[in-house]
Order: sequence, then structure tokens, then C-alpha cells
Amino acid sequence: MTDDPDIFAAASWFREGRGPRYRQLYRHIAAAIRTGALMPEDQLPPERELGERAGISRVTVRKAVAQLVEEGLIDQRQGAGSFVASAAPRLKQSLSSLVSFTETMNARGMTATAQVLACGLFAPTPDEMMALGLSNADKVARINRLRRANDTPIALEYSSLPRDILPRPELVETSLYALLRKTGDAPRRAVQRVTALSLAPADAEMLNLPEGAAVLQIVRTGYLTSGRPIELTRGLYRSDIYDFASELRLD
Repeated sequence: MTDDPDIFAAASWFREGRGPRYRQLYRHIAAAIRTGALMPEDQLPPERELGERAGISRVTVRKAVAQLVEEGLIDQRQGAGSFVASAAPRLKQSLSSLVSFTETMNARGMTATAQVLACGLFAPTPDEMMALGLSNADKVARINRLRRANDTPIALEYSSLPRDILPRPELVETSLYALLRKTGDAPRRAVQRVTALSLAPADAEMLNLPEGAAVLQIVRTGYLTSGRPIELTRGLYRSDIYDFASELRLD
């Protein structure tokens, strides 16, 4: 059990207007686990004690802990209590291989899913026109998705493609690349930029992370064999469980 008597005090995690108390407590404990304030095998206080220290009901505590268990951050052991789960292996993806999120997760024996947040055909932004070689008269297909692996939110992906490449973005199910391969329009090479970013409140909510948490941002432009750019994707990946690796060779 943690030695910090104030880690669960309401003053350390509750903010008016930031959502239900159980969600705020869940995010606070999740952040404490990810930063090492709570270590693997640390035991949480019993529900009654945690409720008293946090100034909330046992029902609220139970809802927060249930979400932590669902995320795999907490193990509940019959007759023993709730413990911080042992550290899970981080997911690794090569930056030198052009594979989809779905393929990466499937290769690791995990089930990838996609929740479509928005999609449709729109007038292109200046960034989209520059990256995809479009004009004001063109339309761009956009699809924004929350990606999960085994029900755990892993990434947010915001993709834009020319309308002739993706005329019906609503047909995208789990894998965008799988759909593009059926029409022979999947990118054959890509240029990617990786940066660190602090999450805005809306993105943090969807990834079940605290506001301002660090994530990896990858901006990718994909090209056909002809050299035509046909994909602009901005992805936000959880840095606490996701690594990107690249192989370097001496020319």
C-alpha cells in the first residue's frame, strides 16, 4: 500500500466541472500508476477507507476501480484486495514498415477495433491541399477514429484522402489500408514525422488519460508507386504503452 497519505485526498484529484467523480478518480489513479507514484503490486486501500480518504461514496470508489480493472491497471484478488497490476510489455511498431494499426495488433495476438468519431467529404484545408496536391475545387475524404486493442484505447487517428481515392469514407470499418488494397490504392511508401505532444482535454478523455499527458504524435504522408500523395494521417499514440522503433544502417 502506498505510503503517501495524500495521494487519494480529494484535493489532489477532484476539480469542479471536470467530469464525474469516479472518472476523475480513475484518471488520477491511472496517472499515478503510469508515473510510478503507485508501483506494481502496490495495494489500494479497501473501498471504505479509500472512500473516506477521497471524500466519496463506496459506490463511486467501486466504479473507478472497476474501470481500472477493465483497463488492466488493477488486479482484484479474491479475499486479498485490489493491487496495481504488474507492468505489461510495451507495444512496439517499426517506423520502417508500412503496416496498418490493425495488422500490428493482429501480429501480436490482439484484437484491433475502430470507433469512427467522424467521417465524410469536405472542402480541403490548406494543409490538406499542400500535402495531397488538391485545389479549392476538390473534395477530401476525412475519417477520424479511436483505435483500441483488446478494448483498451491506444490511439487517435485523423486521416484525410482525396475523394477519388476514398469516395465513400463511411465504408471504412476496422482497417483503412485493407479497404484501399481492394481498389489497388493503398500507399506503397510514406514519410513520417514523430514528435511529443501534450494531450488536449477532449483527446485525453477519449484515451482515458489525464489532461496534458504526453503522447507520441505521428504525421504520415502516404504515396502511390507513381509518387502521388494519397494519404495524410495524424495519429496520437499513448506513450505509456506504445513504442516506435527504427533500424539504422550505415550506407
